[in-house]
Amino acid sequence: MYKRILSVLLAVVLGASCISVAAAPADASTLELSAPSAILIEQTTGNVLYEKNPDERRPLASVTKVMTMLLIMEALDSGKITLEDKVVASERAKSMGGSTIFLDTGEEMSVHDLLKGIAVASGNDACVAMAEYIAGSEEGFVNMMNARAKELGMENTNFVNTNGLDADNHYSSARDIAIMSRELLKHEKIFDYTTIWMDSLRDGKFQLANTNKLIRFYKGANGLKTGSTDKALCCLAGSAMRDNMQLICVVMAAPTSPQRFADASKMLDYGFANYSIKRIVTKDESLGDAPVVNGMAQTVPAVAKDDYDTLTAKGADADIKRELVFNEAIPAPVKAGDKIGEIRLSTAEGPLAAVDIVAAGDVAKMTFGAMLGRTLMAWLGSVR
Repeated sequence: MYKRILSVLLAVVLGASCISVAAAPADASTLELSAPSAILIEQTTGNVLYEKNPDERRPLASVTKVMTMLLIMEALDSGKITLEDKVVASERAKSMGGSTIFLDTGEEMSVHDLLKGIAVASGNDACVAMAEYIAGSEEGFVNMMNARAKELGMENTNFVNTNGLDADNHYSSARDIAIMSRELLKHEKIFDYTTIWMDSLRDGKFQLANTNKLIRFYKGANGLKTGSTDKALCCLAGSAMRDNMQLICVVMAAPTSPQRFADASKMLDYGFANYSIKRIVTKDESLGDAPVVNGMAQTVPAVAKDDYDTLTAKGADADIKRELVFNEAIPAPVKAGDKIGEIRLSTAEGPLAAVDIVAAGDVAKMTFGAMLGRTLMAWLGSVR
C-alpha cells in the first residue's frame, strides 16, 4: 500500500503539466494547384496538412525510385550490402532507356555511385543494376517492392519495374507516395544523395545535375525525387525542412515541369506558414526519482527514453497533459535503460501517446547484510 501511495504521489507531483498547441490553420482549400492529385504531410507525425484527390491511382514515373531507394537503404542498414560494394552492370541494365548514367555491360560501379546516379540523375539503368545486385533479378526486386508497399499500408500501389518507365498496371497514389517517402526519410543517410545539386561519376568524366530543381531554388529543400513520362506527366515527391519541421509534398500529373515545382512550393509554403513542431518530451530529460524495492538505494533517477514531437497549428491554444506514471513496484536490481514507467500524453479528446520512462542509473539488489543493517537501524529508531 505504501509503495502504491508513493507511486501515485510521484505521478501527481512530477507529472502534471500542460503544453500549448496551436489550433486551426488557414484554409487549405485556397491553394490552387495545376496538378489533379497532390498531398502535403508532416514527416514526424504523418499528419496530412493538405490533400487533393490523394487516393487516385496514377502512373508515377521515376517517383517509383523512392521505393527503390528505400529498399537500397534498408539493405545498407541491415548490413546486406555496403556503399563500397562493387556492382557489375548487366546487359539488361544497359538496355534501359530514358534517363540513364550510360552503364556499359560488365562495367563495375560502387553502390555509392549507383545510389548517387539514382537520386541525382534518375538513372534507370542504375536502378536495374542495384535491383539485380540485391535480389538477383529485377523481377525479384519488384516483388520486394510490392511486399514492402503492402507492409507500409500502401493500398493503391502496384509496381511492375524498378524505375518508373511507363508500363501497364504500374501505378500509385499521392498518399501512398507520401507514405513511402516518409519511410525513406527515416534513413538520414539518404540526404547525402538527395541534396546533391551537381556532382560527377567515373572520376569526373560523367557530370550529374539534379532533376529536382527545389534543391537549388527552395529554402530548406532536401529531396526527394522527380518523375515524368508521357503517361504520368510531371510528378514529384518533394521534401524540405525549416525550423526542425520536415514536410513532404507529392504532386502527380502536373501539366509541365515548372508547374509541378510551383505546386510543390505552394504546398510547402502553406505548411511552413501555418504549422510548427513542438517538442512535448525531450529525450533524457530528468523526471525525478522513482522508488526501488529491495535495492541498495531506495530510488533511481528517471529520464525520458525518447523525444516526442507534435504538430501544432499556429494560432489558438489547446492543452496537452503530461502525466508521469511509474511502475507500482520497481524491484532491484535495476539497470540503466530499464523501463520503469511511462509519460502519458493526452488531450481533451482522449489519450494521445505514451513515452517510456527509463532508469538513468543502476541499483544493485540489497545484500543480506545491508538488509539486516537497515532493519536494525529502523528498529533502533522505533525504540528511542
